[in-house]
Amino acid sequence: MHTVAVLALDQVIPFDLTAAIDAFGWARLPDGRPAYRVRVCSPVEEVSVAAGAFTVRAPYGLEELAEADTIILPGVADPTVPPTPEVAQAVRAAAANGTRIASICVGAFVFAATGLLDGLRATTHWAAARDLAAMHPEVTVDPNVLYVDNGQFLTSAGAAAAMDMCLHMIRTDHGSAVAAHAARMCVMPLEREGGQAQFIVHDQPPAPAGATLEPLLGWLEDNCDRDFTLDEIAARAGMSTRTLNRRFREQTGTTPLQWLHRTRVRRAQYLLENTAHPVERIATQAGFGSPTAFRERFRRVVGTSPQAYRRAFKRTEGQPPPTA
Repeated sequence: MHTVAVLALDQVIPFDLTAAIDAFGWARLPDGRPAYRVRVCSPVEEVSVAAGAFTVRAPYGLEELAEADTIILPGVADPTVPPTPEVAQAVRAAAANGTRIASICVGAFVFAATGLLDGLRATTHWAAARDLAAMHPEVTVDPNVLYVDNGQFLTSAGAAAAMDMCLHMIRTDHGSAVAAHAARMCVMPLEREGGQAQFIVHDQPPAPAGATLEPLLGWLEDNCDRDFTLDEIAARAGMSTRTLNRRFREQTGTTPLQWLHRTRVRRAQYLLENTAHPVERIATQAGFGSPTAFRERFRRVVGTSPQAYRRAFKRTEGQPPPTA
C-alpha cells in the first residue's frame, strides 16, 4: 500500500496537517480498500500547533520518511524559521531515494530550505509569495496558481488549494474515478476553475499621501468608466505624457494605462459581487470597450471568467456590504 507521511513540525498549521490526512484517508480503490496508508511523523513526540489550541502526539518519527512513498510538508506559524538540520537531511535523503514530496501553503519555505526546489517553479500562499522569492531567489515562485507539479516535487497554495493538490496526486496514482470519489467525500470539486489570482485582493500600488498624482488617481478612479487616452490623462494632470509616465512609475510602480486597467477590474469585481447586472452592462460600467475585451482583461488579471468569479463571490442577501 502507498504510504503517505505527513510531517508535523512545531507550530504546525492545523488545516495544513489535516487536509492531507483527510484527502488521502478518504481515497478508496474500486474494491473498497483504502488507497493509502497515512502516517503522521515528527522529530519529537509531541508538537504544538499554530494558535496553541491543542497539541499533536505524532506516533511516528523521522525514520518513517525513509519508508514513505509520499511526504507531505505542512506549513508552520513562522515559515521563515528554517527546519533543523536533522529534518532537512531526512527530507533530502528521502528525495534521493525517489520519494514524492509535496508542500502545503507556507510549507514551501521548509521545502525550499532543503535546496530541493532550486531551479524549479513553485507556489505558496499568495500573501507569502514575495517573501519566499526573496528568501530563495533560486526558486521561481508563481503566486497565481493553485499548485505546481514538477513530477517528484509538488507545491500548493494556501488552505483549500492543499485539497486540489492532494486530489491531483490521487488522480495521478489511481485515476479519475478514485479521485472523484475522494473529492465527493471531501465535498470538493475535482477541478476548480482559475487559480490563486481570483482570491488575491488586487490593491493599486499606493501613492504616498500628498504625492503629486494623488488628485489625478482619485479622479481616474471616479471616472474609470470613461474612455481615456494617455494624452487625455496627461492633459488632465497638466504634464506631458513622458512626464506622466515617469511620475506614475515613481509614485505607483506601474504605467497610467496599467493602473487604469486594474482600477476597472476592481470596479467590475465589485459589481459582479454586489449586483445582478449582466456581464455586458458591467463591461460598460467598468469602462471596457466591449464585453470581449472585458472578459479577456478580467481573466488575465483575476485568473477566471467574470461569470465564474460571480458564482464564487457574489454576496448573498443578509451579508454586510463590502467597505470598498
